Amino acid sequence: MTGVLPLLEVCGLLAGRRLVSMPYATGGGVLARTDAARRALLHAAEQLAHGTGACLLELRGPGQERSGWTSVDRYVEFVRDLPVNAADVERMLPRKARAAARQARDREGLTIRHDARDLNTVWNLYARSMRRLGSINYPRAFFADLGAGLGERMWVTTAWRGCRPVAGVVSFAERDTIRPYISGLDERLRCTGCANLLYLAVMERAAACGMKRFDFGRTRRDNAGAMEFKRNQGFEPRDLTYAHYTPPGRKPLDLTPTNPRLASLRRVWPRLPLAITRPLGAWLARSIPG
Repeated sequence: MTGVLPLLEVCGLLAGRRLVSMPYATGGGVLARTDAARRALLHAAEQLAHGTGACLLELRGPGQERSGWTSVDRYVEFVRDLPVNAADVERMLPRKARAAARQARDREGLTIRHDARDLNTVWNLYARSMRRLGSINYPRAFFADLGAGLGERMWVTTAWRGCRPVAGVVSFAERDTIRPYISGLDERLRCTGCANLLYLAVMERAAACGMKRFDFGRTRRDNAGAMEFKRNQGFEPRDLTYAHYTPPGRKPLDLTPTNPRLASLRRVWPRLPLAITRPLGAWLARSIPG
């Protein structure tokens, strides 16, 4: 074997049929030992897109495109090295981020818990936050399956005020890198610095486990709030390019939140009750390669 290209077919009435490597992940694309293997896999992917009637072929990660493909620079990623000692993580953060985390811990009285049994709690916080942002949530079963397959490599971290969960994050550990994947908070509790304390706790645990990098994941360039928060944690953006191939005669729908055709849905979504957005979001997520 000289190369591999994992492709998943994602189908839905809204998005159409798409071939993506890898949906619901930041990266993906060809892994090849030689240029010849890489070219052969990309050509085969094109032919597969034609044969399946896909409206779009998307490979995630740099250096994936070939002639006739489009390079998409919609996202950036944030990655930073961790100190060797967990005690040094807090000092690594900028002054304002340290102060916010301390306020959440000392003045707000938040406590941190690392416990996989809190997965349902974090998912509920995440679904609540996604509704507030006008975005759909992934299914609860998706994360249960990931936890069953990854075991101790999936971390569940929560911040508590007494017996009430304030915020939570699910992270994935891979070799020497920890990657927060989803997060959420209860905006009704109005707790200053809870997100700062939450991510500080994950970074400290990762450093204590000997991990070397914290991967804050991807962010859209036009998402000013998320960009600013990650920069305030001492992270700098790096270009994250994707490669798109659209077969002749196809026109895929733009699924980005900035698409005016989706604006009305995003305005209505936060006004719907969670009893509707949670199951409906989970159903829609199956056909949209987030």
